[in-house]
Amino acid sequence: MILSNTSTDKSLPSNSDSHHHHSDCAHPHVHDEESLRRLVNRLSRIEGHIRGIKTMVQENRPCPEVLVQVAAVRGALDRVARIILDEHLTECIARAAKEGNIDSEIEELKSALDRFLP
Repeated sequence: MILSNTSTDKSLPSNSDSHHHHSDCAHPHVHDEESLRRLVNRLSRIEGHIRGIKTMVQENRPCPEVLVQVAAVRGALDRVARIILDEHLTECIARAAKEGNIDSEIEELKSALDRFLP
């Protein structure tokens, strides 16, 4: 596997609030700051891996080598999606059930999955 850039991502908000709110969501969307940090770090590693693949293509590396790296990135993105879905189910769906608006939350999730899944 290509080693990715290990620099830290400085795009996380540096406020003292321990949660992150999505203002464009239909509901108050809250993520644990540590969870956000882990996701952003994973995405930064994937970003570095993609830059490595771009370099491989520019260097005219053998296609099978490039395809193996593309498969690795695809797997890494699938793992990020799984983490996001798991958190959504445990946090957002559970919150919606408590608040009594689970039907709209499930419809929103179905709509997102329709776009996400092939």
